[in-house]
Amino acid sequence: MAILAECPVCHKKHSVKAKACPCGSNLDNEKKNKKVRYHIVYRQDGKQVWRSLSTFKDCDPCSIEDARAVNSKFTVCKKEHRLDVFQIKPGVSMTFKEIADWYIGLDKVKGKKYYPTLCFNLDSFNKDFGTTLVSSIKPVDLEGYQVRRKNEGYSDSYIDQQIGAAKAVVNKAFDNRLIDGEPKRVFSGVKKLLKRSPTTHKLANARDRILTLDEYKRLSQYLPRHVKVAFALGFYGGMRRGEILNLTWDKVNLKDKVIELEAGDTKDSEARTVPICNELYNLLLEEASPIRDAQADSHVVLYKGKPVKDIRGAIREACRKAKIPYGRNAKKGVTFHDTRHTFNTFMRKAGVDQTVIMSITGHSTDEMFRHYNTVDSEDTKQAMKDFESFVQGVRQR
Repeated sequence: MAILAECPVCHKKHSVKAKACPCGSNLDNEKKNKKVRYHIVYRQDGKQVWRSLSTFKDCDPCSIEDARAVNSKFTVCKKEHRLDVFQIKPGVSMTFKEIADWYIGLDKVKGKKYYPTLCFNLDSFNKDFGTTLVSSIKPVDLEGYQVRRKNEGYSDSYIDQQIGAAKAVVNKAFDNRLIDGEPKRVFSGVKKLLKRSPTTHKLANARDRILTLDEYKRLSQYLPRHVKVAFALGFYGGMRRGEILNLTWDKVNLKDKVIELEAGDTKDSEARTVPICNELYNLLLEEASPIRDAQADSHVVLYKGKPVKDIRGAIREACRKAKIPYGRNAKKGVTFHDTRHTFNTFMRKAGVDQTVIMSITGHSTDEMFRHYNTVDSEDTKQAMKDFESFVQGVRQR
C-alpha cells in the first residue's frame, strides 16, 4: 500500500519523495503550487488497485495531508477487512477502458453498422486514457488530447470522432448508473474542433464538388464495365457506395423501374425506393444476364464473377486518363461520393420538391439535405436574372 504523486505535465506516477520527473517537471515546486495529484495504490483480491484521492469523499486530490490520512485509515481497515466502509461515488474506481469494454460488449452496440470504426476510435482513445479512472478525467485532459492529436497531424473530424465515441461510452455508463454525473458533465463540455459555417451551417470540411454531365461522360468512357455501373448508380440514383456494392439483383425491379432497398441495406436502417431513370435502365438492362435469372441474389456489381469491395483505384485511373483531378486533397478533385452530391443538387435544380429528394436519397433531416445540396455560380446568376425580371415587372405596373 502506498501513496503515489502524479506529474501534472506527463501524468507519470512517482513516489511522494521524488523531487523531479524525467519529463523535466520540478515536482517539489508543483506540489507547493497544488498541481500534483495523489493516488492510493493497494492490492485487493490479488489485483493491484489504483484510486485517485478525488474518489474519496471530502478529500482534496492535491493534498498530501489528505492522502496520508486516507492511506493511514486504509491500512487499518484493510487489516480489519473493512475496506467497504469508505464512501465511494458510483464508478469512481472504474477505468475508462473498463467502461469502454462494457459498452462495446452490449448487443445493441455490436449491431451498429459502424461498430468496427467505433472499436478503432475507442482503441485510439484508450492509448491515452485506458488506464485512467474515468472519474478523474478533467476538461483540460481532453483539451490536451485534442492538441496532441492535432500536432500529430490528425484532422479535426477524426479527433472529433474519437472524443465523440468516448462521449457515447460515458453517456451510456451514466444512464446505466455505472458512473455518476461528473464524467458526463466533463465530456459534454468538450467543444468540437470542426466548426460549421454561420451562413450555410455546413461543416468546415464539407465537400461541395459536383460533377458536370461532360465530366461524368468523360470518366465513364474510361471506367471498367463493373465500375461504370456503380458510377451510374451513384450519379443517376444518388445511392451510397456501400448500398451499391452490396446491391443484389433481387432488389432491382426493371419492370417497374425501381430499386427497392430494405432497412438492412441502408445506412440509416430505413427501407426506401430509388426510381430508375432511362439512362440507368438501359445500362442495367445490358448488365442483366442469365446469372441474374438463375441466381437472383447475386450482386449487380461483379468483377470476374465476384462481388467488388473497392472501386477507388479504377476511378483514380479514369480521372488520370480523363485529365480530371482525383481525391479529397486535390483542388477540384473528384471522389465517388461526389456523385451523391451531384444527384442531390441536380434534383434540386430540376425543381423536384425537397421532401421527394430526401425520400430517394435517404436524408432524414434538413441539415443533411443542405450538406449534400451545393449552391453554385449558376444558381446565383439565375437568382439575379429572376430578380431583374421581378424588378422590371414592378416598373411596368
